[in-house]
Amino acid sequence: DFAGENDPSKIVIPVVGGHSGETIVPLFSQSKPAINIPAEKLGPLVKRVQFGGDEVVQAKGGAGSATLSMAYAGYRFTESVIKAAKGQKGIIEPSYVYLPGIDGGDAISKETGVDYFSVPIELGPLGAEKAQNVLSSMTLEEKRLLEACKTGLKGSIEKGIQFIAKSPDTK
Repeated sequence: DFAGENDPSKIVIPVVGGHSGETIVPLFSQSKPAINIPAEKLGPLVKRVQFGGDEVVQAKGGAGSATLSMAYAGYRFTESVIKAAKGQKGIIEPSYVYLPGIDGGDAISKETGVDYFSVPIELGPLGAEKAQNVLSSMTLEEKRLLEACKTGLKGSIEKGIQFIAKSPDTK
């Protein structure tokens, strides 16, 4: 209870980058409401966010994955897309997107050196409407985490591009 709030659904912590391990960068410094995490607890908390999926697999004795978490995230995202498609304004969801294909994405792509990246995205009737650049407000520690993230993402993105290029359906 770092925020004086016992309901986690009322706390928003931006998470940028990718989907696993060091590519996940939680931006606790930008939480709403603001939270104060003691320095000695921040590192372990970041690790739990980054490797929470591994923790679930270990708890299951290697027999499964964090499917419930993924299912809930998919449900929540789908619900937000439907609301935005119906015209509701102000819907922001963390989304892994092709940055050059979205308003505001080019600046983030230049800053990160990658074209695919997760940032808060404003959703609208036509889908992803605007990328929110939360990178400029990061702390020094979050910037350090971002550097490790970019290294991991670059390799994963390149593998993905090579995989698609070899796919018989894309030739």
